[in-house]
Amino acid sequence: MKTPPTVDDPSPVYDPSMSELSHIGDAGDVTMVDVGDKPVSRRRAVATATVQMAAATAETIRALPKGDALVTAQLAGIMAAKRTAELIPLCHPLPVTYLDVHLEVGDSTVKIQATAETTAQTGVEMEALVAATVAALTVYDMAKAVDKEMRIDAVRLVEKTKEPV
Repeated sequence: MKTPPTVDDPSPVYDPSMSELSHIGDAGDVTMVDVGDKPVSRRRAVATATVQMAAATAETIRALPKGDALVTAQLAGIMAAKRTAELIPLCHPLPVTYLDVHLEVGDSTVKIQATAETTAQTGVEMEALVAATVAALTVYDMAKAVDKEMRIDAVRLVEKTKEPV
């Protein structure tokens, strides 16, 4: 089994034809994508996440006064989305024009849908994904004392649109 290269090992050679990653430059270095020549567009992204839990945990969350756990998770998602560029190193800071985080308690889940919109030169999918993820983490944090088997599943981008302005 080959050992991984060290920082001082000059043997790894980057082959630019092997990668189409947007944040990898021709020399294999990380880079922020240059969107300066792209036209400004109205962009929208929707992401979802699910927190799986015991039915009793979902019932406990559902029985809380409206606004407690779910509004806390909703606000956490919105606040996190506004700070996406601080959390994801090569993500562009965007003028987010709309954010919505909706949480719905099911029989043994909390389903989260986050929508982010901007008018910019690059997409807003990272903001939607961060909002859904942080909202899920907040639900998890609030219920972890009563449910040790909870898990966060299915964080994914479900919609991405771009329209000319």
